[in-house]
Amino acid sequence: MSFLDKLLGNTSEAQIRKLRPILERVNALEPETKKLTDAQLRAKTQEFRERLANGATLDDLMPEAFAVVREAAQRTIGQRHFDVQIIGGVVLHQGRIAEMKTGEGKTLTETLPVYLNALSGHGVHVVTVNDYLAKRDAQWMGKIYKFLGLTVGCIVHDLDNVERREAYNADITYGTNNEFGFDYLRDNMVVYKEEMVQRELNYAIVDEVDSILIDEARTPLIISGHGEQSTDMYEKTDKFVCRLERGENIEKKSKAETLMGEDQPESGDYMADIKARTVALTQQGMNKAQAFFGIEDISATENTEKLHHIQQALKAHALFQRDKDYVVQEGQVLIVDEFTGRLMIGRRYSDGLHQALEAKEHVKVERENKTLATITFQNYFRMFKKLAGMTGTAKTEEDEFQAIYNLDVVEIPTNKPLVRVDNNDVVYASVKGKLAAVIEEIVKVHQTGQPILVGTISVEMSEIVSALLSKRGIKHEVLNAKLHAKEAEIVAQAGQYGSVTIATNMAGRGTDILLGGNPEFLARRELRQAGLEDWLIEEATGHADTDDEQIMEARRQYAEAYSRHKLVTDAEHEKVVAAGGLHIIGTERHESRRIDNQLRGRAGRQGDPGSTRFYVSMEDELMQRFGGERVRSLMEKISPEDDIPIDMSIITKQIESAQKRVEAHNFDIRKNVLEYDDVMNKQREIIYGQRRKVLMGEDIHASIMEMITETVQERVQRYCVGGSGDWDVQGMCRELVELTRADMYNALKDVSKLDDMSAAVQQMAEDAYARQEESVAAAEAGVDMREVERVMLLRAVDAHWMDHIDAMDQLRQGIGLQAIGQKDPVVAYRNAGFEMFDEMIVGIREQTVRQLFHVVVSKTPMERQQLAKPIETSGDAKPQPKRVGDEVRRNDPCPCGSGKKYKNCCGKS
Repeated sequence: MSFLDKLLGNTSEAQIRKLRPILERVNALEPETKKLTDAQLRAKTQEFRERLANGATLDDLMPEAFAVVREAAQRTIGQRHFDVQIIGGVVLHQGRIAEMKTGEGKTLTETLPVYLNALSGHGVHVVTVNDYLAKRDAQWMGKIYKFLGLTVGCIVHDLDNVERREAYNADITYGTNNEFGFDYLRDNMVVYKEEMVQRELNYAIVDEVDSILIDEARTPLIISGHGEQSTDMYEKTDKFVCRLERGENIEKKSKAETLMGEDQPESGDYMADIKARTVALTQQGMNKAQAFFGIEDISATENTEKLHHIQQALKAHALFQRDKDYVVQEGQVLIVDEFTGRLMIGRRYSDGLHQALEAKEHVKVERENKTLATITFQNYFRMFKKLAGMTGTAKTEEDEFQAIYNLDVVEIPTNKPLVRVDNNDVVYASVKGKLAAVIEEIVKVHQTGQPILVGTISVEMSEIVSALLSKRGIKHEVLNAKLHAKEAEIVAQAGQYGSVTIATNMAGRGTDILLGGNPEFLARRELRQAGLEDWLIEEATGHADTDDEQIMEARRQYAEAYSRHKLVTDAEHEKVVAAGGLHIIGTERHESRRIDNQLRGRAGRQGDPGSTRFYVSMEDELMQRFGGERVRSLMEKISPEDDIPIDMSIITKQIESAQKRVEAHNFDIRKNVLEYDDVMNKQREIIYGQRRKVLMGEDIHASIMEMITETVQERVQRYCVGGSGDWDVQGMCRELVELTRADMYNALKDVSKLDDMSAAVQQMAEDAYARQEESVAAAEAGVDMREVERVMLLRAVDAHWMDHIDAMDQLRQGIGLQAIGQKDPVVAYRNAGFEMFDEMIVGIREQTVRQLFHVVVSKTPMERQQLAKPIETSGDAKPQPKRVGDEVRRNDPCPCGSGKKYKNCCGKS
């Protein structure tokens, strides 16, 4: 926090002081609210809605609404909001980020603004990091909302469109960022509005907001379709790359130096920069590539594809590690989320990288995908009218939240004082020495009965620690990407007396680690074994009758099991508190301080005791990539012997300094991603905005007639240049008959004035379109020309937009070369991108007009789905460019009518 912020009163403490009058009003309403019967409390929802309709604002209703939710929570789930949770609720309602420490009840806090904003009738999205939490919270908090008369929906991956639409139409919708984002993209690909599932993007609360809006910001959402079949080039390239020798890592002198720069000495066959995540062949490597593939110049234009395959294979071998960046399961390469340690099922690296990894691991190389639609989380969530978030760790990234999302962070005080002890880091020279010390500490602490959570940053490290513990006879649980299904349950019981749990990063985020054990999970496990757990979810999300016999039985068994387990865990809680609470051991510092803070935050919840310590070695990736020399130098001065650890605050500060540099570097990467995507986003907004108007039934006939005019007049202007003796009327008519199916040559061959030619061509095109409309009407197939126009336009938009996405991706891949010429690559990308966008619009116009003139509607009744399919047009053979007078220039529209420039179509050499 800067001096200026303190001076201006922008600190969290100052912000909270401003909110205390609202808290006092909510507390003052509590006695009066408690007197209400259940029916009277429920009736408040309709009263609030009527007041909103009569001009009241959500801010006007906030104190009363919060008091109602607090009372409803007590009556339904037996929990009363603390004062700090009321303050957190106000922060969320204001469209800000509430930083609340682990265990402070973020899930209950969100019910306050969720209920208040759902009163508007425009819907509220609650965004979680996985399906389990979405279902859990919809069921758990759903009891409060249903008691107050609101509907609750939950979006998970296996729902069909009908179920999704129902869930989105609920007052409150729970789901993951992936599901929400993909549904948005799919909604912008449908041909009929009835196929859409989402409604307006009104208000969203993002749980674990840093994970979703920061950690996942570099990974765009992509909907793909099958592209061309993958070739054996991936396997062949992999064989070549396996023969290459990697050059020595040489420290760079400045950020300006690149792998291909003159100041970077080359060695080996290729160089890899782990920090910048880049690879490049050396001259020696290029010579070997030319010999291997039997070509003269690997850098020649015709060998671009081969060079690209080599680059991706080099990345797969040099930058990606098995069991850290990805795992191989059942013959598939599955990506591991670097921040959560979870498997990213269904996600694939783009641009051939995933195929390169498959070739490296000798599994089946899947066919390449074609991008159909894409958007970043950054741009998706910025579309909401109001956005808010919760997390235990956001303050370190506040600058990014403000710059990208216009969100500030308010630190909410804990309900009880934090008594956790955070010990200084212990630094070793080698990984071997560090691991030996970690195991010794686990053995020592385990003897006291104090539960231990060991945090690792990779699947590989979690398995190494597990193997070492097994050798020492220490019983333990392992939670990594390979055991995703048991994630929440394992983490929930990590606070049991004498337990040892190993987890990658923040696996199990969102699940409380209660000292002594979690009775909720123990009770739910019994219900799951009895086949009754799903009935509680059905009840909470409104998909079943609340009087159903099986639901009643599920309720009864859950209450009985919970009470029984609660007696045991309460007794165990006291034993664990006496032992010192949960002890956290970090086996390595993450490159982000925030991730380390999340691991620390698993201990010391709600005033419980706890302790943390991180172990670091000079061989750790963070220390190798950032700040290693400075800390190594310091270590040599203090402790020159390898096996003697250093435990000093000065070392911890140096490590945090290295992390700050990484965070700044990663922020630059995410900002750069957004700068590029902002170019696409402006284009996406135009396309999706116009597309949605068409989808909603807007009459586009006038626009279609304008498109026909522009299309046929473009032919007139292209072929009728100079004097009438220079006109190529035959060439023009050949194109027009291919376009409109109307033979115009006899009527136009003797026209000598340009205005007359334009008018005649226009009239004949309109007449031909009128005949086409009559043909469609005569078919009596249940569709009219207005619907045909709408569908043909949507299909043309989709086809060209998909090609445009690919073209923009290729443009971005090569735009970095602009930096060599002292040009800003983003500016160059923006300029070229909008020129390509204009070309795409011409292509959409051409395809729409051509298909409208050629569409044939069967005389039998026609299903709408049939009409929605792409329609093949006649005239597959492109006419050769022919023009009297001036030749076709490279940047002229191609005479074939594709809508592309001549140089990108028939003029390709």
